[in-house]
Amino acid sequence: MQLIVLWDIDHTLIDNAGVSKEIYAAAFTALAGASPAVPASTEGRTDRMIMQDMFRRHHLPEPSWAAINEALSAAGEERFGVLRRRGTALPGAREALKAASSQEGWVSSVLTGNIAANARVKLSAFGLDMLVDLPVGAYGADAVERSDLVAVARARVQRDRGLPADTPVVLVGDTPRDVEAALATSSGIIAVATGIHSQAELEAAGATVVLADLSDTEDVLCLLGRFAGR
Repeated sequence: MQLIVLWDIDHTLIDNAGVSKEIYAAAFTALAGASPAVPASTEGRTDRMIMQDMFRRHHLPEPSWAAINEALSAAGEERFGVLRRRGTALPGAREALKAASSQEGWVSSVLTGNIAANARVKLSAFGLDMLVDLPVGAYGADAVERSDLVAVARARVQRDRGLPADTPVVLVGDTPRDVEAALATSSGIIAVATGIHSQAELEAAGATVVLADLSDTEDVLCLLGRFAGR
């Protein structure tokens, strides 16, 4: 059976140890010429939404997306070493990605609010980048709303990997926005309480499957398989 598995990155696969907010602050500073008065508000938002919000809250005109994308990419690349030292892959993430990528008929990629360059930085810092099909993922440059990223990833998988348009999709993520994106697009959802949101909060958002983490590889694979009709 065929399946598209789309993994969130921050607080689902890795703990970025605060480096994400440093990236946004550095990008904002490079563009605005001054440090932000308040940190970025993330919680599952896309990079487009996060940066729009930062400039609005500081009552500044929003630069072009090309300029924002370049600033984010530079800030992320500069912090690769810091992320590698301070951050970590979360329990079971590596094993879960390996297991999903080895399943015949499955495409295992990412759906993340990060721009593509920083998604690669974050995954490669912990050797996870080769375990997902990054070219067909959906990223923070692709849409403002997270739910719109599902169609982006689906279209890329269909075009580049040849899976049918009706292939089931399942999201794995740690925020209510991940849950909402799945529900809004009739996708499956496996929520993990490895971020700031509790199991109760994720269930209240509509998740029927909430895991403490990804450490039980067999269970994760079994749950994913149910969405594929196994």
